[in-house]
Amino acid sequence: MSSVVIVGTQWGDEGKGKIVDLLTKHADCIVRFQGGNNAGHTLVVDGQQFIFHIIPSGILYEDKRCMIGNGVIIDPAVLLDEIAELKDKGLPVTPQRLLISENAHLIMEYHKQLDLAQEAARSKGKKIGTTGRGIGPCYVDKVGRVGIKIGDLLDKSLLADKLQANIDEKNFLLTKKFGAEPLSFDLLLDHVLAYGEQLTSYVGNVSLELDTARKAGKHILFEGAQGTQLDIDHGTYPFVTSSNTVAGNACNGTGFGPVHIDAVIGILKAYTTRVGEGPFPTELHDQTGEELQKKGGEFGATTGRKRRCGWLDGVVANDAVRLNGITGLAITKLDVLSGQKSIKMCTSYKLNGSTLHAMPSSIDKATGVQPLYEEHPGWDAEIDGVREFDNLPAQAKDYIRRIEDFTGVEATIVSVGPDREETLLLKNPFEAEK
Repeated sequence: MSSVVIVGTQWGDEGKGKIVDLLTKHADCIVRFQGGNNAGHTLVVDGQQFIFHIIPSGILYEDKRCMIGNGVIIDPAVLLDEIAELKDKGLPVTPQRLLISENAHLIMEYHKQLDLAQEAARSKGKKIGTTGRGIGPCYVDKVGRVGIKIGDLLDKSLLADKLQANIDEKNFLLTKKFGAEPLSFDLLLDHVLAYGEQLTSYVGNVSLELDTARKAGKHILFEGAQGTQLDIDHGTYPFVTSSNTVAGNACNGTGFGPVHIDAVIGILKAYTTRVGEGPFPTELHDQTGEELQKKGGEFGATTGRKRRCGWLDGVVANDAVRLNGITGLAITKLDVLSGQKSIKMCTSYKLNGSTLHAMPSSIDKATGVQPLYEEHPGWDAEIDGVREFDNLPAQAKDYIRRIEDFTGVEATIVSVGPDREETLLLKNPFEAEK
C-alpha cells in the first residue's frame, strides 16, 4: 500500500492532470482534495482531449474508484455537465465510480455574482484576476460558518433555512453595495433541489472510505489543483486562489492522516507560466516568450486566457520543494523547449543589492525582484517520439540533471509530449521502497 500526493510547483497549469492520469494506472483510489472548477486539467488520450474541472482525472480508467474530498468546493451545474459529457463519450460516471464527500461545500449562484461584482469594483492595478467562478466567496462562507454543504441536500428543511439566510445577506450586498439585481430565493431553491436529486446518490463519507482502502492495502493517489505559488497562505498573496494548494492539505481536504502519506510528486513545467495578475519574475516579453506560448499551447483550460510565459524559476521550484516536502519531480513540457538555442534557469533574485533565495512575502518586493540566471545549451531535435531517458539529447538530459541538483530532488517522470504515451516513467512512486 502507498499513498501519493500530486501537487503543482509553480502557478498552476504544470500538467498535473496528465501525471495523475499516468499514475492512476497504478492506483486503486484517486481523490481530489482542494479547489473548485477554477482548475482545469487537460488530458490527451489516443488523440482525444479531455478537460476536467472537478472530477478527478483518474475517471478515464473505468476500474478505479474516484473521490471528491471535503476540501473541494463544487458548482453542481458544472459537475453534472462533466458527468453528462463523459457519458456522451462512452464513460458513464456511476456512484460506484465516484464518491463525493458529504462535507464538500457548494458554490451557489450568489457566490458567482459576488465574485464578478467584487472584481469589477476593483480599480485597475488592484484586480486579482479571479476566474469569476465564485471560488473566493464560497470559501468565505465556509470559513464564516454559513456555507451550504452537499450533504445538506439530503435535508430540505435545513437547506431552505440556510439558503434563506444567505440570500437575504447576499442580496443586500448585491443591490446596496454593487448595484446589481437581486436573486430569487424560490428559483434558487428549486435549482438546488433539482441538483440534489441527481447528485445525492454520489454523496458519502470519503474519509471513512479512504481509511478502509488504506487498511485493505490499496494504493491511493491524491490530486491537487492550481500550484504552490497560488496557495492562500504560502503563495504570492493576494494574487492567489482561496484554498491551500500544498501537499499538507491533501490530509485536511480528505480526512486522511498525515502519517500515512508515502510520497509527494511535484509537477514542474520545464519553463514557467502564469495566468492572470500577480508577480512573475522570469516572465518574457519578447519573441522567446511568444514562441513558448505558441508551441506550448499556453491557454488556460478553464478561462481560455493566454498564459504568461517565462524561463524556469528555480527559486519558485525550491520554495515548492520545501513547502510540500516533495520526494520526486515530474518535469513536463520538456518538448516545448526543443529548438531553443539556449535555455535559462533563474537561480536567485536580486532586490535592492541583496540576493534572495525564496519568494518574498511582500507583494511589492515580489514584484520588484530581478531574476539572476544561469544559461544552458539547448537542443534542436524534437523529442516527442523519445520513449527512453537515455535517448534524449545530451543537452536535455543535462538540463534535467541540473534541475535535480539545484532542487535536491530526483526527476521521477519526464513528459515529452501531450499524449498519455509521450511520458517517461523513470521511477514509479507506488513501487518505491519505503
